Amino acid sequence: MKVKARFVISASKPSEFPAANLPEIAVVGRSNVGKSSLINALVGQDGLARTSRTPGRTRLVNWFEIDGKFHLVDLPGYGYAEVSREMRESWRPLIESYLSDRKALAGVLMLIDVRRGPEEEELDFVPWLEAKEIPIVVALTKADKLAKNKRMVEVGKAKKSLGLKRDPFAVSAQSGDGIEPLFRALLNLLK
Repeated sequence: MKVKARFVISASKPSEFPAANLPEIAVVGRSNVGKSSLINALVGQDGLARTSRTPGRTRLVNWFEIDGKFHLVDLPGYGYAEVSREMRESWRPLIESYLSDRKALAGVLMLIDVRRGPEEEELDFVPWLEAKEIPIVVALTKADKLAKNKRMVEVGKAKKSLGLKRDPFAVSAQSGDGIEPLFRALLNLLK
């Protein structure tokens, strides 16, 4: 799958956000969940979103234009990050401001490491999004690290613990497993 994708802008505060001229899908997840790798896999373009061996490198909100039709918006990771607690806490108003006030927001893609499953942040975040009536798609990343039968067990556990109506997608940026169905689900958020 290959789409035309380009980096648009980074912002460190709401006043730097670009004009909301296209629908947006926010990409959220822990600092070490593989957000940048998954964005690159979704668009079939290595290096679009910068990856790093050190979790917590995304410290800004980053916009990527996809096929001139919508933006994927990479939000700073939460949880494990090799940055100070104060720095992580400073991201919270930025993330909450974006998710609460962004008129172009069509939905959220939440990433969870399939080997860890949903943790406290995700268990709190899903009801928060639902209360704001923000559609959500959940992807369990790094699926290549588990046997297929174990993946399906984790999909069922995540669906139940998060109270989701639809199964999460088990995906792997490395092998490409689940990438196309996930991309189709994101396109459905735009309808």
